[in-house]
Amino acid sequence: EGKSGIIYCLSRKKVEELTELLVANGIRALAYHAGMDAQTRAANQDDFLMERADVIVATIAFGMGIDKPDVRYVIHYDIPKSLEGYYQETGRAGRDGGDGHCLTFYSYKDIQKLEKFMQGKPVAEQEIGKLLLLETVSYAESSMCRRKTLLHYFGEEYPEENCGCCDNCLHPKPKIDAQASLRMALEALRDLGDKFKADYLASVLVGKNTALIKSYGHNKSEWFGAGADHDIRYWGAVIRQALIMGLIDKNIENYGLLSINTKGEEFIAAPRPVYITLDHDYDEEEKETDAVAPTGKGGAADEELFSMLKDLRKKVARQHDLPPFVIFQDPSLEDMAIQYPITIEEMQNISGVGVGKARKFGEEFIRLIRAYVEEKEIVRPQDMIVKSVGNKSGNKIFIIQAIDRKMDFEDIARTKDLDFDELLTEIEGIVNSGTKLDISYYIEQVIDEDKSNDIYLYFKEDAQSDSLDEAIEELGGDYTEEEIRLVRIKFMCEQGN
Repeated sequence: EGKSGIIYCLSRKKVEELTELLVANGIRALAYHAGMDAQTRAANQDDFLMERADVIVATIAFGMGIDKPDVRYVIHYDIPKSLEGYYQETGRAGRDGGDGHCLTFYSYKDIQKLEKFMQGKPVAEQEIGKLLLLETVSYAESSMCRRKTLLHYFGEEYPEENCGCCDNCLHPKPKIDAQASLRMALEALRDLGDKFKADYLASVLVGKNTALIKSYGHNKSEWFGAGADHDIRYWGAVIRQALIMGLIDKNIENYGLLSINTKGEEFIAAPRPVYITLDHDYDEEEKETDAVAPTGKGGAADEELFSMLKDLRKKVARQHDLPPFVIFQDPSLEDMAIQYPITIEEMQNISGVGVGKARKFGEEFIRLIRAYVEEKEIVRPQDMIVKSVGNKSGNKIFIIQAIDRKMDFEDIARTKDLDFDELLTEIEGIVNSGTKLDISYYIEQVIDEDKSNDIYLYFKEDAQSDSLDEAIEELGGDYTEEEIRLVRIKFMCEQGN
């Protein structure tokens, strides 16, 4: 608090939204991007230099001529497009020799978005952009010393094995030898051909019986299920490692289709040890523990309260003759065990709850939490709750209104520039917060009535949780992931909302 920092975003829209969010939470933040008039930009830069503001949220337009030696942190809210950009932007922290903390948020979905932006550009430009992005992915996913990696990229060598200040050196991540997996992925890709994306290859290897895989006959391939010992995320990491190592090519112009190249063929002929970092999501052993993971709002859940909330959920579920996950999902209970909500208003701010669910099921949970807080004399972390601001994108309202008008899902997705998977995720978020939608009209168009009834009955009578993976495993290969998600949305609306 009170220290100067810069937060970089890739789009002007994100800059505006994030600035508004920070200001709503009492942080002295200002925006800076090329779309603002010169006078406002200059005034905001001056306020930052004169310490009338602590944080500048900016696109890369900011910082080229900034002469402020005591910037204490640089945050990349979006992954940078290149290591050159990243290095230049992080270099603005700690120029006076004091602290300079650099934090970058990374998700592979961000990379896919950046790749999408490249479509339509000249092929030569795409190739350069693709190479720069691969270097950024490699840096983000690498388990090596960050300092060593960066200096090597710019042609310098750093002889130390441990720099003592980057995340990889301070908190070494577990690594596994993926030599056999990498070779399997390359051989499968060679046999399947160059007409498929990374997620298709991963789905074949784990044995996911989708309609697309069946249409190509790859459910009868020797590679179908050959990698079922690992999950789809693990195979995604292996395929990305192959991309980073330059063993396979990705054709961005042609929808991201993969193909094996000469280096990949050489690896199949003479494989060598390849170590990949296990992200927590990929850690098979960790999945089997019952520990409560911290939620996105930060802080570990109170396990005793979490257990009490689960027991109460079972009781409420029995009273309503519903599966427990329809009342509140696990992430919502975890958030309650962090935030300790004791009013209906506070309950509405819990992840995945919303107004509808708070009013329908919240009262008993609030009474339990209030008694627990009083008995244990707990100081609640209300000061840490992030105040939200209105979602300017209007996606939620548009989707609700479009479904009320019985608009085709493909048209809704196209209007909001979402792919179908992203649209379903948006709808699931709306429904899980307690809003009731009637999507029967769309389900009747795209899913056979018998199949729809089977999926519905599974969630009503057999499901132990709302897990998609469990549903796919239980229902078998005749049901696609999309079909199950659509009927699960209908079920949650009719039974829970």
